[in-house]
Amino acid sequence: MSDILYEQRGPVTLITIDRAEKMNSLDFAANDALTEAWRRFDRDATARVAVITGAGDKAFCAGADLKTYTIDFANRPAPEFRRRYTDGPGFAGITRNMDIGKPIVAAVNGFAISGGFELALACDIRFCSPNAEFALQDVKWGFHACDGGLIRLPQIVGLGHAMEIVLSGERVDAEHAYRIGLVNRIHPADQLVGKAMDYAAMLASRAPLAQRFAKDVMRRTIGMSFEEALKFESRSFYDLGGTQDIREGTTAFREKREARFEGR
Repeated sequence: MSDILYEQRGPVTLITIDRAEKMNSLDFAANDALTEAWRRFDRDATARVAVITGAGDKAFCAGADLKTYTIDFANRPAPEFRRRYTDGPGFAGITRNMDIGKPIVAAVNGFAISGGFELALACDIRFCSPNAEFALQDVKWGFHACDGGLIRLPQIVGLGHAMEIVLSGERVDAEHAYRIGLVNRIHPADQLVGKAMDYAAMLASRAPLAQRFAKDVMRRTIGMSFEEALKFESRSFYDLGGTQDIREGTTAFREKREARFEGR
């Protein structure tokens, strides 16, 4: 039985890390299965939005299963490590070298620690339950985050808050995460996944090409000069002008009806 559950509910895909007894930490097999789940979602034209969560009510993902990863790190040759992780998709599949243009929502139902935190950061939108806690604890053990945490966290919460989280290794609770913009919303634990799925269904009703293009602009203009970024945004808007979706959207607006987008 797979440690990664993949459910298709109309245009929304629900991916669940099903290792509650291990705090939903990922060993190599589960990591590979999650990576394949993301590839499946990306390839499926009928799947427009993904929600990822963890099984149980204690953890979203507690990072790597250290019993398996520590042994492997001690014995794995450097070229193989680079092939599998630095040059590969990285921890949890979407943290490195996997560019998915569709919206991804994290439903953080407890601990999101180290690699699990980095998985949440790699998602576009984060909802959490009141018992959620976030931490990059790597500095307590002599290393630092290596799957996008040092890059994405400052972009999401700002450099000052990111420095506090990264350099201390201390946990951040749900309320503080909401205050600093780390999570978008807090929902009761028993409603979290349902609320995330409802929100994802709403996202799935929007124009998928417009979402993909907008997501691409927001990602790729980081670090550009303001003038370059504006030109990139304008070019993206121009490219959308040739799509069927924009014609459907403007027609639906004139006819005062809901648009029926096909992603073309």
